[in-house]
Amino acid sequence: MKRPLTFYLIFLITNSLFAQIAPAVAKYDLAKRRLLIQSCSTYLFNANQGAIDVDSAVVVACKAYKLPVSLSYTEGFSDDTKLIGSEFVDKGNITSVLKLLAKSKGEDQIKLLLQLGSFYLFKPGTKPQDLKNAKLYIDKAVLASNQSKIKRLQHQSLLLLGKYYYQANNQPEGKKIFLQVIHECRKQNDKLGLAEALDAYGTLLFNLDPEKEKILQEAVSLYASLGLEEKRIENYTKITTIYFWTNKVNEAKKRLYQNLVDLRKIGFTHEQFAETTIAYIEMAMHNIPNALYYALKSVKRMDAEKDYTFGDIFYMRLGDVYNHYGHHEEALELYKKSIEIGQHTIDTGTWYKSFYSAVAALSLKGKTKEAIVYINSMTEKHPPKSTFDKMSVAYVKANSYDEIKDFVKAEKYFKETAYYAQQLNGPETFREVVHEYIIIALFYIKINKPQEAKFYSDKAAALLKNNDKYDSHALQLLRYKTDSINGDFKGALERFKDYKKIMDSVHGVDKNKQIDELKIQYETANKEEKIKLLNDQDKLQKSELRKSKLLNSVSIWSLVLLLVVIALLFNRYRLKQRNHAKLEIKEKEINQKNINLKHLLDEKEWLLKEIHHRVKNNLQTVISLLNSQSAYLENDMALSAIKNSQHRIHSMSLIHQKLYNSENISTINMPNYIKELVEYLRDSFSLGQRIRFEVKIDPLELDVAHAVPLGLILNEAITNSIKYAFPEDRTGMIYITLETIAENQYVLTISDNGIGFDLNLNNKKANSFGMSLIKGLTDDLDGKLTMENNNGTILKIEFSQEFPLNQKRKMI
Repeated sequence: MKRPLTFYLIFLITNSLFAQIAPAVAKYDLAKRRLLIQSCSTYLFNANQGAIDVDSAVVVACKAYKLPVSLSYTEGFSDDTKLIGSEFVDKGNITSVLKLLAKSKGEDQIKLLLQLGSFYLFKPGTKPQDLKNAKLYIDKAVLASNQSKIKRLQHQSLLLLGKYYYQANNQPEGKKIFLQVIHECRKQNDKLGLAEALDAYGTLLFNLDPEKEKILQEAVSLYASLGLEEKRIENYTKITTIYFWTNKVNEAKKRLYQNLVDLRKIGFTHEQFAETTIAYIEMAMHNIPNALYYALKSVKRMDAEKDYTFGDIFYMRLGDVYNHYGHHEEALELYKKSIEIGQHTIDTGTWYKSFYSAVAALSLKGKTKEAIVYINSMTEKHPPKSTFDKMSVAYVKANSYDEIKDFVKAEKYFKETAYYAQQLNGPETFREVVHEYIIIALFYIKINKPQEAKFYSDKAAALLKNNDKYDSHALQLLRYKTDSINGDFKGALERFKDYKKIMDSVHGVDKNKQIDELKIQYETANKEEKIKLLNDQDKLQKSELRKSKLLNSVSIWSLVLLLVVIALLFNRYRLKQRNHAKLEIKEKEINQKNINLKHLLDEKEWLLKEIHHRVKNNLQTVISLLNSQSAYLENDMALSAIKNSQHRIHSMSLIHQKLYNSENISTINMPNYIKELVEYLRDSFSLGQRIRFEVKIDPLELDVAHAVPLGLILNEAITNSIKYAFPEDRTGMIYITLETIAENQYVLTISDNGIGFDLNLNNKKANSFGMSLIKGLTDDLDGKLTMENNNGTILKIEFSQEFPLNQKRKMI
């Protein structure tokens, strides 16, 4: 759903921008161009904290990189081929599109209707006429696609209709349509259609909706299984955004680092949006080296890519890092660069933040009066437009007047700050609103107005009630002063310790030393290059002089050396002739021995394969005997025991089959083995889509001594989850991972999102045969077994490979 349009494109880019794709983007295929639009627009929307709607952010991103806006919404019904009428839609020439629509039929007609519906639906802002036009063409697309009976176009038309209802504030109707498409895709086993439907639905849900992460995670898994890596990364990023705005900052940071790894794997070089976000998070967590490293890296990447499209963003972030840690002069220069770029290129809204950050930097330098003159002149020329910017300008003015002890004006602007703050209630502005209420409360404590201080302190506390992860030095200072006023001196002492701890982490001597070192490395890089060049030139001149002096000496000694070399070569030739005859005899003997050894080795491998084949056949015979025996049993427990035995034997049989069919007869490829075992169990229990599996196995090869216990453990754990975790035919997920945590150290995890296990199990239940078998097999591996309840059952086994594969080969 769109947010109100309080910020739009101030700087209009002419149509000539579409004449040629930006050089930094020309190297990308269609999927990566769409990923670039999503990465850029998502960053712009989040960075502007609700001051720009989603569609305006997309328009800015497309025009910045000279890409058609239609790329952002035609993905479901367009591939690399040219869409009919797309050139007219991109230019907004609707008259020509309608003429073309009147002549078109079949798929072309439906795709034109979808383009027209999307064009009006995703225009920046929410205008009633645009929504009316969007509904007209979407309804026509739904009707035409139903008549054509082309499932993909039917689904795309319905998804667009669902998006329309969300933008028209009719979420129940939109949800109904999305769920209809999702249900149909599941029924038809249409993985791509299901992924697109989940993607579209999950994207429109609020970040605070608990269903959003679950829906997008399923889309991530589906895109991964289809090999659509760009779409997987896009949806992975959307989940990261949820974590960011719900204050799960550590989780968001880990995912951002993983996002950088994923982008490098697919050759996507526009990583600066993730890097600048990491810099912001690391700065908020007082991690100076990482914050400065990634802020500098985003600027360097901009230089390397020669892509200064959003330079104001990256200069502002680097300025924030410097300003936050007391390097106000450098910060001010970077803010000025950001303002200059923002005012003369595309207006992303960032340069205005740089403007009031520059005011703060001036004030922190002790030039508060100059800062006040600057802010008054700038706001007169460029008045703030969004509520957030109005709040921020008032806040900066209040702090400036407070700094020069003009408390009357300071109070006036603090009240203005609070007026705008109460209008901002989204998660995107939560941190700033809380911080400013805290600073206002501290101001009133300073001027001895305790009632007003309590009023704003209570406002901050009310917002923090449902978000206990927020922390800052200002919050601890307010709590310290509040406890002191209330006479709680013990509590005040603890709060003061917390306050000092945070301040020391920000302004400590070691921290300033770190930032100085990193700053010097960056700022002297160009100077070092120049010095190196001068040194090289000096060395070149000296080398020329030495050459002229040594030329005569070299000429004489070269003749002498040449004679010596000729003599040595002749002697070497004679020795080589004698040795060559001896080597030929030895070589014949070695070749014959190698032929004999190879024959013996081939014979040995054949025999081993035959043994594995026979063991596999014997185990299959045992399974068949058990199956025959079960036909004569009526006791459910006996039947269950036989079934379990068959599964266990099959897990061992599968290993011998793998060894027989593999070129390598000493190790098992674990990803293939585990996936086949999971498929066998899924088919054995006839699960259908009721229980789904997510399998993530590192590319490992383990020997039989490890593979057999692991297969049996997997069989027991998965069977238990299928039988007991989802009673009454519930749906659910079973997750299986095998990963390397250190050299020759591995961890196997089998978890589900079922009902979990009962912590008050009696000893008999806890020591059932299945658990006894798992424990015994874990002991065979010299492993460590842990079980826990966490939204289901989690079973972990950590084990090591006693003799690594490469060492074994060396021993052999």
